[in-house]
Amino acid sequence: MESVFNPLVQKLEGFVALDEADRDVLHRITSIARDVPARTNLAREGEPHNDIVLITEGIGCRFKQRANGARQITAYLVPGDTCNLDITLLNRLDHTIATLSACKVARIPAPALREIMENHPAIARALRISALIDEATLREWLVNIGCRSALERIAHLFCELLVRLRAVGLATEDSCDLPMTQHELADTTGMTTVHVNRSLQELRRRGLIELKGKSLKILDWPRLKSLAEFKAGYLRVEGQAVS
Repeated sequence: MESVFNPLVQKLEGFVALDEADRDVLHRITSIARDVPARTNLAREGEPHNDIVLITEGIGCRFKQRANGARQITAYLVPGDTCNLDITLLNRLDHTIATLSACKVARIPAPALREIMENHPAIARALRISALIDEATLREWLVNIGCRSALERIAHLFCELLVRLRAVGLATEDSCDLPMTQHELADTTGMTTVHVNRSLQELRRRGLIELKGKSLKILDWPRLKSLAEFKAGYLRVEGQAVS
């Protein structure tokens, strides 16, 4: 197959070595993606569904919502992320998946993905590694909310997002898309929008970041990384593919 950029292929090849047959099947299952507007639910908590949701463009999230409307965003979903891999075993989610920006989304029937994982062990291994990284990232987010200051939470989140988007070829060395509103950043970091706004202003004042429209530029990576105590090891994006 002619080489075409595919964030799922790029992501999984960061974990394991894929052969041509593996890449071909990944291109095939992601070839039909539909446009979805920003802030649209893709899969709702508690509702039955049988498709794996895959984001091929844009940024989404997982969240839990209380009866009073309060929301906690528990993960950001970037291109190449399979948002609900557990649907291959369970037909209901304990959280909601939604878009934050306009996205392109592919839906893969769970039986089809199970068959692919049975016939392509490298893909199965890569998806398992991806799921383990999701768990590690969630642990890091718990530390973010429980142990870091407001400024450190935002700094860590920005470091992580840049590294994740660079890993799938969707960020430069120092810049990436940032479609989240301040309210959504507050829902992510467990802060009020007032604290988010103050933290963003302070990061700007220190010369660490620049925000223009819906884009983020990190002006001083070493200092931002030091402030956040950010260590990218949990994302497993800096080493060689696992053979």
